[in-house]
Amino acid sequence: MSSTSQAQPQGRPGPRPSAPAGVSMRDLLASCAAATAVSTPPRAPEPEAYRPVRDQRGHREHREAA
Repeated sequence: MSSTSQAQPQGRPGPRPSAPAGVSMRDLLASCAAATAVSTPPRAPEPEAYRPVRDQRGHREHREAA
């Protein structure tokens, strides 16, 4: 028998060579977060409850009748 037929059982890939990746996990996660931020539309502003407008002294402003 040859040595190549006994080296790896068929159907099972051999070990991958360990080479450093071109992108770090930190950079990969940062790029995913940036892509999510860019592709997500802004939220609609929530409607504010009616609050009387106050002047600088804290007094309520009265609207003039037309």
